Parts: sequence; structure tokens; C-alpha cells
Amino acid sequence: MENTSEDSESDAELVHQSITRGPVQIVRLSYNGYDLPPRASNPKAEAFGIISQLIDFKKHRLWRGGSLVYEGGHPKASLAITDLRDEWSCHHLSPFDNVRFVIPSSYIRDFARDVGRPEFHDLRCPAGTQDTVVLGLATALLPVLGNPQSGTTLFVEQIILAMMTHLAQSYGGLHFPSRLKGTLAPWQEKRAIDFLSAHMTGDFSIDDVAKACELSRSYFIKAFKETFGKTPYRWLIEYRVARAKDLLTSEMSLAEIATACGFADQSHMTRIFSQVLGTAPGHLRRFMQRK
Repeated sequence: MENTSEDSESDAELVHQSITRGPVQIVRLSYNGYDLPPRASNPKAEAFGIISQLIDFKKHRLWRGGSLVYEGGHPKASLAITDLRDEWSCHHLSPFDNVRFVIPSSYIRDFARDVGRPEFHDLRCPAGTQDTVVLGLATALLPVLGNPQSGTTLFVEQIILAMMTHLAQSYGGLHFPSRLKGTLAPWQEKRAIDFLSAHMTGDFSIDDVAKACELSRSYFIKAFKETFGKTPYRWLIEYRVARAKDLLTSEMSLAEIATACGFADQSHMTRIFSQVLGTAPGHLRRFMQRK
């Protein structure tokens, strides 16, 4: 745990408190002055930065990769999700108080797979988002950030788990249904995922998946959508994109990745990638290699 302060103006104080649990780092950063000198950009990492504003933040300037991308403020409860493969730097021009979570991308992917949602591929948060759930979770950690001995490991881990679930569902496109009539039973959910992922590169029908779950075709389609928030076809498309994205860090060619992930060819993968992620696989691979 780190707890430091420093003077930047005659009576202004920067307070930095942090704890780490497993691969997740949590930081509270606050400042009561009006011109905090810009600090060095963050080191590039395969991780997401989650920032929740605890008070109204009137003014700052934000750069990504050396280019100014935002100038203005954020109200209390504002949420920002940044891809830390980019370099970010900020010039704070008013008092602020926020909590930041640094979460490795691999940790989120592993979490998604563990809860039966291996189609996860990214977190996206629209500009101007206000999220009182993240604010509440961040606020719950303030006593621990101020005094690490005041909170148990189990407590912090439960907050992180709640955060991961909320982020994956609200900003990662994943769906976690309450167990109501009309959804797949847990064993059927697992069997459907296992079937779809095992047949990612093969040819099969909805009847085949429904039969594996011991359901009629029509009931299976409705129950699958209630359970996952998307059709079986859409789930499979997103799973293929997620697997292809993972393989971009390998030595495989784009054509080989397309074949391995069940796309008809490289151009087909490029078209689907662009639809789902908003970028082509070749561009994303070059971007990942620059970090």
C-alpha cells in the first residue's frame, strides 16, 4: 500500500493511496489545487483503466498518444474506461478526487470464461457516462485505501468481483440473467457453450445444439437469447472474434487465424472484425505490436 502527499502549490496537496489485490491495482488520487503539473504518461500495458469521479471535476486536458482528445470536466459519478495499451497523460486544472482500478485484460477474459461467457472481447464506455454502481463500489473501498489493515482480503476481493461482473455486463456486452423460467438451466448453458465453442470451425445446425441441450429447436432459441442476451449465431460470431483477437499476438498469419477461428477466409474475418470491434485485425495486430 502506498499513501503519499506532496505540495504542488503553496497550500495544495496531492494525495495518492493504493492497494493491490492479485493482479488488480486500486488507487485513490485527490488534489485540492487548481494546476497540478502534468505527469509522465502511463506505461503501456495490456490492461484497462477504470476511473470513477468521487466529486465534480471541473477542468482538465487529456492526451492520448500525444494528441489532445478532451478538454473540460466531469460531474461526480462519471466513469471512464481507458485502454492502457495507449499512452495517456492528463493536465489537472481544478480540484479532483477519484478512484482508479487497473485491471489486466487477461484477468477480465479469464473471469468471463469462468462465468461461462468466453465470447468477451472488449470494454467500451461511451463518453459522458455516469455510473453510480461503480461509484458505490469505489466509495466502499475508501476506508481500506486509507488504512489497508481495516479491510480483509475477502472484502476487497468481493468488491473486485462485483466490479468485474458489472463491467462485463454493462460495458463488455455480456449478459447475466436471473434464473427465471424461460432461461437455460446451468447444465444446459454449459452444454450449449461447450458445443458452440467445440464446433467453432465446423458446420452444424441449431437443431444439433438444441438436441445437445435436450430441448426443442424453438424453445432452445428463445431460452438461449434470454440467457445470453443474443442469438446463438451472434454468440458464435463474437466468440470467433474473441478467439481471433487472442491469436493476433501469435506468429500465425491472418489467413491461418481466420481458418483456425471458423471464418470462411481472411476477408470474411476482416469484415466481421470491423463490424464487431470497429477495426480490422491487421490494424489491431499492428497496434498491439507497438506497445
